[in-house]
Amino acid sequence: MTSSNNDFVGVLAADLNGQDLRIGIVQARFNEEHCVALTNACITELLALGVAQEDIKLVTVPGALEIPFALQKLVETGEFDGLVALGAVIRGETYHFELVSNESAAGITRICLESGLPIANGILTCDTDEQAHVRVDVKGADCAKAVVEMANLALALTPDLDIEINSSEE
Repeated sequence: MTSSNNDFVGVLAADLNGQDLRIGIVQARFNEEHCVALTNACITELLALGVAQEDIKLVTVPGALEIPFALQKLVETGEFDGLVALGAVIRGETYHFELVSNESAAGITRICLESGLPIANGILTCDTDEQAHVRVDVKGADCAKAVVEMANLALALTPDLDIEINSSEE
């Protein structure tokens, strides 16, 4: 029998228990059919992972470029353990597809790293409506799993804030 390096180190295993986690979802309304399907799949999976319905908050915005702003505002509330960004950008005939895809992803990543709050990026970037239709259920569920796992990882790696106060008499 061979052993792996994991036999000799501490491993922080993936934790998909959503109990007691507070999750915010920002959903774009542009390409609404796909976005609603993404959101439904995400919420269904969050509930299956144990996130309480009352601990899920949904905010909608006009399109993918508005998602980072809403995420930033949700971060500022301090109410969430993780966030999910959901939208669908379908390629058209102009450069706009690349602009929206790149800038929304960059904004999401920046907010995640600056805030230290996990954000699952579920903005589909597809060539056709058909491609988006095929991907919505899997992507929505995957984002739920990712945000729960990463929220638990962030909580596990956050030092306890129990502060002992030593009183000294003079």
